[in-house]
Amino acid sequence: MTLRLAPLALVAALAWPAASQAADYTIDTKGAHASINFRIKHLGFSWLVGRFDQFNGTFSYDEKAPETSKVSVEIDTASVSSNHAERDKHLRNTDFLDVAKFPKATFVSKSVSPAGDGKAKIVGDLTLRGVTKEVTIDAAYVGGGADPWGGNRVGFTGTTKIALADYGINFNLGPASKDVELQLEVEGVQK
Repeated sequence: MTLRLAPLALVAALAWPAASQAADYTIDTKGAHASINFRIKHLGFSWLVGRFDQFNGTFSYDEKAPETSKVSVEIDTASVSSNHAERDKHLRNTDFLDVAKFPKATFVSKSVSPAGDGKAKIVGDLTLRGVTKEVTIDAAYVGGGADPWGGNRVGFTGTTKIALADYGINFNLGPASKDVELQLEVEGVQK
């Protein structure tokens, strides 16, 4: 019986080479080499931009099998910053993020579909204000390799758009301001 299991174990090990190649990364928020940025039209006249200053996350990535990648991010919603203290206070209240009730937003990937030339579609669940909706991030590989401190890093950029109403944000900002565009810059340090 032991002899029969040994070939099966060898076959199983050879059948999963991609899993053994994946590397795990921590998103580099300590060195501020990652950012979660947003923009929304202001009355249809200009773009209001901002970011979330506090977040953390991890991802796994295998260059030879990017479809096996996974991403998980947690955002401190109270860390919203639009470079205007009074507006940020309003963004934190019940009209928008309601940070007292919903202090965290999360994104957890469900699938990664390579689209060629270092690009991919990342589908996952975004939870904001207690509402979870599936979103698709258009992602692109920026670069990777050894860093000057003896570690390894890899970086990506991504974009997506969400409708405020999908997450229970119904404050009237005008007809041109119903969607928020997210710009994601991610650099990970290999664990």
